[in-house]
Amino acid sequence: MAISSRCQVFPWRSSSSSSSFRREQKQAEGIMPIISFKVANASEYLAITGWGIDDIRLAKKAWVFLGQSCARFDVSPVNYTFQVEAMSSEKLPFILPAVFTIGPRTDDVESLVRYARLIAPCDKNSAHVKDLVQGVIEGETRVLAASMTMEEIFRGTKTFKQEVFGKVQLELNQFGLIIYNANVKQLVDVKGHEYFSYLGQKTQQEAANQAKVDVAEARMKGEMGSKERDGRTRQNAAKIDAETKVYSKQREGEGSKAEAKVQTDVMVYQAEREAEVAAANAQLAVKKAEWVRRAKVADVEAAKAVAIRDAELQLEVEKKNAFCQTEKLKAELLSRATVDYEIKVQEANWELYRKQKAAEAALYEQEKQAEAQRAIAEANFFTLQQQADGALYAKQKEAEGILCLAEAQGAYLRTLLESLGGNYAAMRDYLMIDGGTYKEMARINAEAVKGLNPKISIWSNGGAGAEMAGDGGQSSGGVSSAMRDMAGVYRMLPPLLETVQEQTGMLPPPWMGKLDSPAN
Repeated sequence: MAISSRCQVFPWRSSSSSSSFRREQKQAEGIMPIISFKVANASEYLAITGWGIDDIRLAKKAWVFLGQSCARFDVSPVNYTFQVEAMSSEKLPFILPAVFTIGPRTDDVESLVRYARLIAPCDKNSAHVKDLVQGVIEGETRVLAASMTMEEIFRGTKTFKQEVFGKVQLELNQFGLIIYNANVKQLVDVKGHEYFSYLGQKTQQEAANQAKVDVAEARMKGEMGSKERDGRTRQNAAKIDAETKVYSKQREGEGSKAEAKVQTDVMVYQAEREAEVAAANAQLAVKKAEWVRRAKVADVEAAKAVAIRDAELQLEVEKKNAFCQTEKLKAELLSRATVDYEIKVQEANWELYRKQKAAEAALYEQEKQAEAQRAIAEANFFTLQQQADGALYAKQKEAEGILCLAEAQGAYLRTLLESLGGNYAAMRDYLMIDGGTYKEMARINAEAVKGLNPKISIWSNGGAGAEMAGDGGQSSGGVSSAMRDMAGVYRMLPPLLETVQEQTGMLPPPWMGKLDSPAN
């Protein structure tokens, strides 16, 4: 049976048993080959799955048997051009033009298998792959730019580029991709935010001003140096003339010596070269003879090798014919086993689907219960919030009432003080009388001495005055009245002093007299 070189795909698992039946029918009619040999191009790999392979097998060339699927995928890198819009930590937007050369990681087998599983089924130039790569690059660039100021980004472009590449590479590792090369162009202003243009104008103006200063300094140094050079030139001219005469004589003697030495060296070199030419001619003759011998031996070996190779190829053809017959028998038996296997797989898939739907129903019920509990919690929180807002509003109104009362009292006191002519004492007395302060003080004092039973002494000089008025009737009315008052005061002193002594324990001074003890 001839071996086909076309790439045929033989999946191990089909969607239904009818597809397996049609495949067997085509194989019986000779339309589909049982096996095929696949060879990938220099920039391609073969991804083989199916019968006899646990996951994915990668190869540059391989035999693809019945029940296996073979797919080619290209590993050459692709250029992606982006205009990344980002914003610095000061909320200044800018555009970062970048060109990334990205491709599969060929030096790591795990990364290559990951690429074959995730990206290879899609065209690497498709919008899906481009959106994936662009999303990773834009996301990492914006996150990094948001943590840096515009000055840090502009002055540290190389560091910023390295940070972006490092973070993007970490994300691309999970797809088996690697950044081969990246070129970040100059940062560009967003329309309406001309940060870099203004910064360039500032730099140009500073450079122009510095250039003017440098020109003035250079002109000053040039004039000073010109004068200094003229003086030094005249001073050194005489010295150099004298030294030149001495040096010229020395050089004439040295030239004569060197000329004689060069002629001698030339003669020695010519003799050495003639000897080397003779030795080279002898070696060339020996090598020619060796080359002729090797050519004859190679002709004999080539003829024998052709005969040996012819015999080996004939043996390989016989082996392949026997192998094809064996595989044909295996395929017939394998097709029957495939049908049984697919029936069991469909039954297992149905049982798994039924269990998944039951689990999804239980999960949906739990989610609804959780949403109901969350709604109840939100309602309770809203009620508590409304109560707190009502209490706060009541306190605010109470404070506003107190403030209005205080303002009214202040206006009342200002009006009262103006009515009393600014007399603060009169206003205080009026307020104390109007507020019943004196009445309250009297009530408090009365309650304080209530039940104390104090000793109260009462004396009067009314009788004594009458006696003095009736003695003889000789004094005049004015003198008698004055004497009665003095006599009354004098009679009043003893009981007064006794009362003070009883209540305080203090004795009167000696010049006022001495009191008798109560026993006498």
